[in-house]
Amino acid sequence: MTLVVMLCTASYAKKVHTLGDSTMAPYDESSTVTRGWGMYFGNFLTNGWTSINYAKGGRDSRGGYNELWQTAKKNVEAGDYVIITFGHNDEKNSGMDGYALKAYYESIDDATAAAAVDLRGTVPSTTYKEWLGKIVDEVKALGATPIICSPVCRSYFSGSKIKRNGRHDLGDSYKVLTEQGPKDGTKLAADDHTMDYAYHSEQLAQEKGVSFIDLTTATATLYESYGDAKCHEYLFDGQGSTHFNTTGALLVARECARLMKAQGIMADDIILPTDLTVAPATGDFGEAYKGQTLTKEFTLNGFGLSPEEGSVSITASEGIKLSTDKTDWQQSLTVTYTASTLVKTFYAQVMLAENGDFNGTITITQGDKTIEIPVIATAVVLEGGAEVNAYWRLEKDDTYELTGPATAIAQSFQGMYVQRYSNPNAKTEWPEWTGYDASRKMQRNLIAGDAWPADEIDDNPDRYIQWGIKPSAGMELKIDLISLFVAGCGGNGMCCHVYYSTDNFETRTTIFEMKKMPANNPQFVETKPVLTVKDGQKLLVRVYPWYNGAATGKTICLSDLTIHGIAVDTTTGISQLSTANSQQPIAFFTLDGREQPSLRRGMNIVRMANGTTKKIIL
Repeated sequence: MTLVVMLCTASYAKKVHTLGDSTMAPYDESSTVTRGWGMYFGNFLTNGWTSINYAKGGRDSRGGYNELWQTAKKNVEAGDYVIITFGHNDEKNSGMDGYALKAYYESIDDATAAAAVDLRGTVPSTTYKEWLGKIVDEVKALGATPIICSPVCRSYFSGSKIKRNGRHDLGDSYKVLTEQGPKDGTKLAADDHTMDYAYHSEQLAQEKGVSFIDLTTATATLYESYGDAKCHEYLFDGQGSTHFNTTGALLVARECARLMKAQGIMADDIILPTDLTVAPATGDFGEAYKGQTLTKEFTLNGFGLSPEEGSVSITASEGIKLSTDKTDWQQSLTVTYTASTLVKTFYAQVMLAENGDFNGTITITQGDKTIEIPVIATAVVLEGGAEVNAYWRLEKDDTYELTGPATAIAQSFQGMYVQRYSNPNAKTEWPEWTGYDASRKMQRNLIAGDAWPADEIDDNPDRYIQWGIKPSAGMELKIDLISLFVAGCGGNGMCCHVYYSTDNFETRTTIFEMKKMPANNPQFVETKPVLTVKDGQKLLVRVYPWYNGAATGKTICLSDLTIHGIAVDTTTGISQLSTANSQQPIAFFTLDGREQPSLRRGMNIVRMANGTTKKIIL
């Protein structure tokens, strides 16, 4: 009996769950150069252990408990570990609690101010600790082990040192919510930690009797070892002083693993390789449609390499191309290193020219050391169903056109509203391939309260625009296209993320990220996923906007949202419609009526066999 219990415990203790904000979160390799350190923590675990990253941008400790932890705890078992790190977004409202601030404005009947409050933000010594503590208590109740990490620094330098606010101590400038409203706080002495989030995360760990990893101090030391200019050049994503590139995220993940191992946390299950390694170890590109080109990111890293200076060769088998910049693609690469250290990102590209499975190999050689990465991908074909197409023009209202056995989910707004559809200045510069001119209108959307707040560096979980689709009863949707146009109008500071999800945004996939969009310049957003929406599920698409700096009147402009796929019967695997042949396209036209041999990139007018026409964007 004892042996059985021991075996069960061992089989469960195989997962590390990570909860945090944008500095830890996963990012889509094809959409951005930004990386979160939680993406790489699993690189330092022994075989048999899995790291599951639940972190999302824009979350404070309250959102960490109410959203991220509610998702994660469904998967946490006895023997697991849960790494918890928040702080960046807890500093919203300059150290005041967002919900308390809103309640104050409501108490004095200032509806405008109440609506404009960013609900994120906690007080370091009270609500910050309370929300972190709730996660810790519930992790323990499940028989898992919580680990509190203080937040990574922002690379705010003063000379050669990270500034106080970069270390998440607001003691030089903060606000206090009083009975008379928000008041500026008095500057605190350097050793007064009242407004220090990292300090209070450590205090909470001591109070709860759980492990604490001081990533604030560790990352300050790391950044200072590079200096201001090189730190930003080598470790950050080029979009400010908060978010990492691959090198920065990898080094922070390694630092967290090193500190855990040094404290005896998972000591036998953490590996800190000093020779050459590559991640991921397998190039699984997944499924895509025949004719698509797939790209995957790999990271080479080595510490203590011999000789101190040298090179590493990377070669690929037939059908695979390699690049370090996603521009110049070759069959082989050579990368150099100095000071016995190598951290280098490279990319592999596969073209699925044939149906079925693709197999290949990437070989990495340094001296007498060779690493082989198996590469696999599968080309799939959509067939046997009824075409489904949902299209929102967004020219004069939010109505949509829908064909096929599905239900469209109407456009909705959270913290946003439609300002207008007009384009009075006629300055819009559409991509040339669309054939559109400046008179074509877009839906112009404003933040509730009309004023974009200062100091936003990521999306706000309470501010988004949403659409969706779900299959008719007894059907499932095979989605092969999601596309739209998005633009910032009124200034060049509009930023946004576009995601889709099939589980009501417990998890999400990034379609698009862009910061400081050029004004009046619509960006075409397109993804061709191999995605099944099952009976009872729904596919949701969301745009999360924010602005680079305080501003009023700036709008996020949208048009031409398309969701396309086929619907199949869940019992027979074929279309329920007896008129499937009548749904076949027989002729294709440009917007000005010129017939063309097939669909082209952009907007198409398609005549179906039953005499109807429809608009399709490719």
